[in-house]
Amino acid sequence: MKILIAGGCGFLGSNIAADRLKRGDEVFIIDALFRVGAESNKAWLEDGSSQGKLVISVFDIAENDKLEQFFKENGPFDAIAHLAGQVAMTTSMSDPRRDFLTNVVGTFNVLEATRLYSPEAIFVYSSTNKVYGELNSLRYEETTTRYVTPDYPNGFAEDLPLDFSSPYGCSKGSADQYVRDWHRNFGLNTIVFRHSSIYGGRQFSSFDQGWVGWFCLQALKQRQALDSGKEVETFTIAGNGKQVRDVLYAQDLINLYNSAFECGKYCAGRIFNIGGGIENTLSLLELFNLLEEILDIQLNYRQLPPRHSDQKLFVADIQLAQEQLLWIPSVSASEGIRRQLEWVSKNL
Repeated sequence: MKILIAGGCGFLGSNIAADRLKRGDEVFIIDALFRVGAESNKAWLEDGSSQGKLVISVFDIAENDKLEQFFKENGPFDAIAHLAGQVAMTTSMSDPRRDFLTNVVGTFNVLEATRLYSPEAIFVYSSTNKVYGELNSLRYEETTTRYVTPDYPNGFAEDLPLDFSSPYGCSKGSADQYVRDWHRNFGLNTIVFRHSSIYGGRQFSSFDQGWVGWFCLQALKQRQALDSGKEVETFTIAGNGKQVRDVLYAQDLINLYNSAFECGKYCAGRIFNIGGGIENTLSLLELFNLLEEILDIQLNYRQLPPRHSDQKLFVADIQLAQEQLLWIPSVSASEGIRRQLEWVSKNL
């Protein structure tokens, strides 16, 4: 296949690119290299041994002239994974204009370039659970380690009402709806994945994005300090630690996007809630318990006030993706955390 990955030097994009290159595909990447780790992922892809063709172009998808020229020179594409985006809620609060340019204007530009120069391509967009807002109207119960929503025993399906909250939620939600509408009005083969928490190798996590990888890093630093007899540095968490997400490992993400590329025309126009599902949920406190068990330490942290627009709980009901895309997660949360620790330990 001939595949375009917008944001191909990010965590998800680099994993998908590496997999498709191993298959012998032609992989074209657009990335502005804004995020920490993007340069490293670019070098990793360029240095990797693969059978396929790799082309990486460095520019911002908000620059429409450059984007159109790229499509004219390199298209048409069989499949397009639009993964480029501003992904941190905190950044959207400090720089909402940049958030808007990347997530809304950039997505519009990619859609229009696809409509004009690759109208038959399978177009998969990486959206977010944040389009559902803070979910404050739901009924919650609280246990010693987590929040639960007894009215949603299998998680949240795609009919959950939209409620954009925070500049990040507004920008991703707007792009989400543009992608869906370009199928309705122009017949593009678009699919929207509303992701919950994703993690795995090639994710260079920060304090405000990629929480699983970030806390794995903090735990390893504390283990390292104990082993060397140094003072253990305290890290912080937002809220009481009982917030819950369903977590999805990188290999399962690769399998998901491959399924979309293969049968996307049969699912065009659909939206899917994507995560590890009800079987792979973790609260912060439960992640800490698992890290303490694996690393044989007692984590040292302190609480801060809850983060703005944070959801107490989000768990994706993945039944529709199982039925329509014939996809199901295969890596358990406990196994994925062990793999994440191994990758992070090699990249401290």
